[in-house]
Amino acid sequence: MLRSYIEHINRRFPGDGLCKKYREELARVCDVFIKSGFADSKFLSELTSGSNTKFWSCISEALIFEQIKHKELIVCPPPGIGPDFLLHSENRNIWIEVICPEPTKVPKSWLNIQPNLASKLPHNEILQHWTSAIKEKKEKLLGAADRKKEGWLSKGIVSNSDVYVIAVNGCQMRHGPFLSLHGISGFPYAIEAVFAIGPRQLTIDKEKLLIISSGHQERFTIENLNGASVPTDSFLDQSNTMISAIWAVDFNASKISGNQESSALIHNPYAKNPLPRSFLPCDEEYVATLYDDSEQSQVELIKFTKNSPPLTA
Repeated sequence: MLRSYIEHINRRFPGDGLCKKYREELARVCDVFIKSGFADSKFLSELTSGSNTKFWSCISEALIFEQIKHKELIVCPPPGIGPDFLLHSENRNIWIEVICPEPTKVPKSWLNIQPNLASKLPHNEILQHWTSAIKEKKEKLLGAADRKKEGWLSKGIVSNSDVYVIAVNGCQMRHGPFLSLHGISGFPYAIEAVFAIGPRQLTIDKEKLLIISSGHQERFTIENLNGASVPTDSFLDQSNTMISAIWAVDFNASKISGNQESSALIHNPYAKNPLPRSFLPCDEEYVATLYDDSEQSQVELIKFTKNSPPLTA
């Protein structure tokens, strides 16, 4: 069983050249994770179960571990008892819970590029998965909204003084080999899912045919996969102060084959226990400042990148 995951990866991604290189990278990442002792007891069985959902969930955990393996990691509770990873920094616990949404209802024409055929960005379908993933992992911490199920906080697994980060891997919603981290707003989907930011819009004077203003639409809800309305303003809602940040990633190990992999870190401005800036590796980091302009609350997102100075997004 210990080496069967290599055979499973080989069957999933057959071929020579770049395919072989990709298989070897996946096997290496899994091998490092397994040997570290931080992979839970069900990792191997789920990785090789034949379930696409479980496979990418396991790969996501291994790839997140690859990003944080040099941090001070603490062995977590048994599987199913708490979040995936527990880090320790400056006398604080930092929990990371990983999820990799399955691309249900995302058109196959988007996921699998067809030669000479154009595809429309299914931004609503993709955003639905981001909001659902964040909601699912929020309820893991806080408990279900109907109070029928306790969360890790009430069970005492996660403390009121701990940092809690939701890591969402959107790799299954890629457009073929191309990244699918940013939505129709130009911001990462994770920002659209928690700051109520919608598409860009122009306000036009119909008589003078002049642009009066430009900006983003406000979108406080979106229909989920079941047609129910779900909020997209979690980080404007002070009932979610125990969610410290969203770590939005698009990792599938294909960087080894020349494809891009990218990530963004979105901080909760109301976080009771803020995640320190620059603590987790990312390409973009967003910190929000909230203020009133005498009429309504405004959100200013400050974007930090690896290779550029801070700028107002």
